[in-house]
Amino acid sequence: MKGQPEERAVALAEYMVETGATVRQAAAKFGVSKSTVHKDITDRMKKMNHPLYGAVQEVLKKNKEERHIRGGMATKRKYCGK
Repeated sequence: MKGQPEERAVALAEYMVETGATVRQAAAKFGVSKSTVHKDITDRMKKMNHPLYGAVQEVLKKNKEERHIRGGMATKRKYCGK
């Protein structure tokens, strides 16, 4: 899938909307870099499929608002061994 940017962009966006995945999770799932995911779901999706672009932007917004919580939980697990 790395060779078809348009197909990859749609697949990434649909995956993120369905699962609420973060950019890192989507990158790991599809075997691409975080930069590629971000470029696909922002630049390419905006030009190709505006409704899907809007949906994926909502997921990005939600994940950005929650990232400080995830970071705090990761630090807690690291130092508390949980």
